[in-house]
Amino acid sequence: MQTKIPAEKLASEAGREADRILRSCVHCGFCTATCPTYQLLGDELDGPRGRIYLIKEMLESGSVTDKTRDHLDRCLTCRSCESTCPSGVEYAHLLDIGRELCEAGTERPMGERLHRKAMVALLPNRARFSLLLKGASLIKPLLPKRLKASLPSVSQTPLNWPQLRHERKVLLIEGCVQPVLDAGIDRAAAIVLDRAGISVQRTGMAQCCGALEHHLNATDAAHKRMRSNIDHWWPYLEAGVEAIISTASACALQLKEYGYLLRNDPAYAEKAKQISALTADISELIARQELPATNGDGEKIAFHASCTLQHGQKLSGVVEAILSKAGYELVAVNNSHLCCGAAGTYTLLQPEIGEALSMNKIESLEAGQPARIATANIGCMKQIEAGSEIPVVHWIELLAELYEKPQTDRG
Repeated sequence: MQTKIPAEKLASEAGREADRILRSCVHCGFCTATCPTYQLLGDELDGPRGRIYLIKEMLESGSVTDKTRDHLDRCLTCRSCESTCPSGVEYAHLLDIGRELCEAGTERPMGERLHRKAMVALLPNRARFSLLLKGASLIKPLLPKRLKASLPSVSQTPLNWPQLRHERKVLLIEGCVQPVLDAGIDRAAAIVLDRAGISVQRTGMAQCCGALEHHLNATDAAHKRMRSNIDHWWPYLEAGVEAIISTASACALQLKEYGYLLRNDPAYAEKAKQISALTADISELIARQELPATNGDGEKIAFHASCTLQHGQKLSGVVEAILSKAGYELVAVNNSHLCCGAAGTYTLLQPEIGEALSMNKIESLEAGQPARIATANIGCMKQIEAGSEIPVVHWIELLAELYEKPQTDRG
């Protein structure tokens, strides 16, 4: 793709990066075939190729419009297009630049601004988020059926974890919302890793990975949080943990992006690069271990590969292989590459599109009549739970229960 970005914009790091990414695109359109919003809405500007042209136009003309912002807002950042692209276009990084341009060059309606500020203030803060959910649960019986179904419960899981008894140790990043919604997931990971001779070290810090702020265009806040995280985690790296892990695939992806996002920070660039290099999704770590033999008795499981797992981290098929080896029967899921509509805060910002995608995903997951549905990310779990009668679990819980019945009470 040829670009004509003005010299003053190319003088900035963001302008040069955008130009580099744009020039890698051959505008073939393969990406539109796997884009959830394009398939749903049928508008070229609601697909990756159209959004790339909008960002190119913004950079070349300097004109930023509400219409462009709306089309970029409707992107899920699922990265399905990156899995399809034959040219390796770094679409998500380009989208970040485009969204920052829109945020700086347009003014959102007051309601949108307040909504986004509230999410930045509440969701990454575990204590505030927990208090919000507890308050909402008091009025849950009075809520409309649709809202009632989507309101998650607060996890009541007792924290009786395996002891730190192995020489091999990994650092678990617990994050912000997952411990509130389902603390049993991380505990299940600790149980499985304990059987593999690995102890899970927790930081004791209720801290977001920075993804929520990053994807809400609160870039300065996201970078500040990432620097704080690095400062807090660094002593564990110096003490010799072999990996940094997360059981939320979205958080694992964000940690792997630290090196890129802080690449121009002279004080943190090298440390951020090391954080990213040491980060592993829980599925990557489990796949490398020799675990005791298990027998899932052929229970039928429908696995939803979260976008951050299959498209962001490029780990398609890893969890499926683990579950099959453990004795579970994986049922076929049509259109398994498509997003469930959760996409972090997307379902809160674009509820109609999010619900339509969720309904399509649930139909595909239920078609094989599984006993349970499994996934790799807490957001996907809660999105699917709200619309399905079939129990939904994190896949690591399936392994853990083969070793020890999880003491989980989802309220």
